[in-house]
Amino acid sequence: MEINQITETIIGCAIEVHKTLGPGLLESAYEECLDFEIRKAGLRTQRQVAVPVVYKDVKLECGYRIDILVENCVVVELKTVDAFALVHEAQILTYMKFANKTLGLLINFNVTLLKNGIKRYKY
Repeated sequence: MEINQITETIIGCAIEVHKTLGPGLLESAYEECLDFEIRKAGLRTQRQVAVPVVYKDVKLECGYRIDILVENCVVVELKTVDAFALVHEAQILTYMKFANKTLGLLINFNVTLLKNGIKRYKY
C-alpha cells in the first residue's frame, strides 16, 4: 500500500473513532480504539514504540515513545488538548527524526470536528 493510502486509512479510522466516542476522553482511550480500527483495516501497528535520543553517536533511552507506528512508516501522535501548541509540532518532528520516519500525523481528538484536529508532517 502506498504511503498516501496508508495516511488516508489512518485518518478514516480516526474519524470513525471520533464519530463513535466524541471528544472528552483520555488520550489512552483514543489510542486503544484507533489502534483497533487501524488493525481492523488491515494495517500493521506498533504502540508505544521507544524512540532513543541520539547524541554524538550515543543512544540514550529517555522514555520517549511514539503513540502508534503504522506499517513501520507513519508516526501517529495523539493529543487531547484545547489546541495544538508549537511544542506538539516539535515533538512529532523530533520523533520522526530520531525514528528515521518521513511521515507523521498529529491528531487531536479534543475537537468538535476531527478534520480540524489533524496535521500531516513530512520530514
